[in-house]
Amino acid sequence: MTWENPSKEELKEILETSKTIAVVGLSDNPARTSYQISKIMQQEGYRIIPVNPTVDEVLGEKAYPSLTAVPDQIDIINVFRRPEYLPEIAEEAAKTNARIFWAQQGIVNEQAYHYLKERDFTVIMDLCIKVVHAVLVK
Repeated sequence: MTWENPSKEELKEILETSKTIAVVGLSDNPARTSYQISKIMQQEGYRIIPVNPTVDEVLGEKAYPSLTAVPDQIDIINVFRRPEYLPEIAEEAAKTNARIFWAQQGIVNEQAYHYLKERDFTVIMDLCIKVVHAVLVK
């Protein structure tokens, strides 16, 4: 069994109705892709919640060591971690109030995909949230 991303229409709706993005693996280094993409999404009006145990703050937002430590509503969990970490992140995601799990471009893990789908998550993999936003929402 393989994985499949939602349709363009579904992706557009997700981005138009979501307000808060918890970014797993968000670096405080402006040279890193996670920082650059999160900054652009923040400029587009999304609240970015950094999830990284090694930083205190990124983009003016308090960072949390884990998804389950985030006290606020999460609309999208956006993951910037290597594929082998996705099953562990998926298990943690299932303990949150989020229902959208978005793995960035180049990141796919079928085990995490199926685990989340069994728990009624919308799962997006191997797509850049910034690119999808630029193409479908603007």
